Amino acid sequence: MLRELGGVATRAVLVKATSRLEVDRAVEAGSILVPARGRYALPTADEAVTAAHTRSGVLSLTSAALHHGWAVKTVPNEPHIAVPRARKPPRNGWGPVQIHYVDLDPADVVGDIATGKVITLLQCLRSLPYDEALAVADSALRAGDRQALRQAVALARGRGAARVRRVARDARAEAANPFESCLRAIANQVPGLNVQPQVLITSVTPWCRPDLVDTDLHVALEADSFTWHSDRQALARDARRYNLLVADGWWVLRFAWEDVMFDAGYVRSVLTRVAELAKAAAHHPSAA
Repeated sequence: MLRELGGVATRAVLVKATSRLEVDRAVEAGSILVPARGRYALPTADEAVTAAHTRSGVLSLTSAALHHGWAVKTVPNEPHIAVPRARKPPRNGWGPVQIHYVDLDPADVVGDIATGKVITLLQCLRSLPYDEALAVADSALRAGDRQALRQAVALARGRGAARVRRVARDARAEAANPFESCLRAIANQVPGLNVQPQVLITSVTPWCRPDLVDTDLHVALEADSFTWHSDRQALARDARRYNLLVADGWWVLRFAWEDVMFDAGYVRSVLTRVAELAKAAAHHPSAA
């Protein structure tokens, strides 16, 4: 579950997704780590630090993002490590890591172990695929690092600068996790669809906040994880909410984690078709 949540999570979120007993047992067994009070991470975080130290490099990209407490779409199996351009690989190779040759100023590194927040954001937004970059940017905003994102945009120059500005412009602190971020990344690429996270809908009772909402087309998207339907009461509550929205004229779509993360083409095709239908219905209400 911690991997699905992006590799890092607060205790409140992790307990809600599992249980207090399961979280405490996982910590005791060493299955998850506690890098800071009330925050949890995968053991790969410590392994990445060790890998960087032994190669005289620093964590970069998503490995650095995790080090800063930001969730990512995919926790890297092999840590991203930055080394100077002039560094020659060892005789036996670098081993199970992803090496990036880049010359960093000492001010760009924190704790002698990872690129700083600004450089990490700049590298992620410039180099990662759009959905992965958006997940990192959303998480940075969620963690209160808005100034670091602004600085990254200000530093963006040359190749990839437009990508940095676009991701920063699209980033939202309201996204709860990488699952929602990646669903929004797909939706953002559908012509005519303009979704925003956690928009309050008051036309139904009780009021509700779907994960993503296009208020013009009346489209509501849910990043639907089995985790949040761990009991029958939660499932019944959500089923009633979805039914009320449909009865109120909303197009309600529910997407599984596996489809959003591994089959973006399917998700995009469904969203494209529904956007077309919603636009047609908006122009011809009597036919809806």
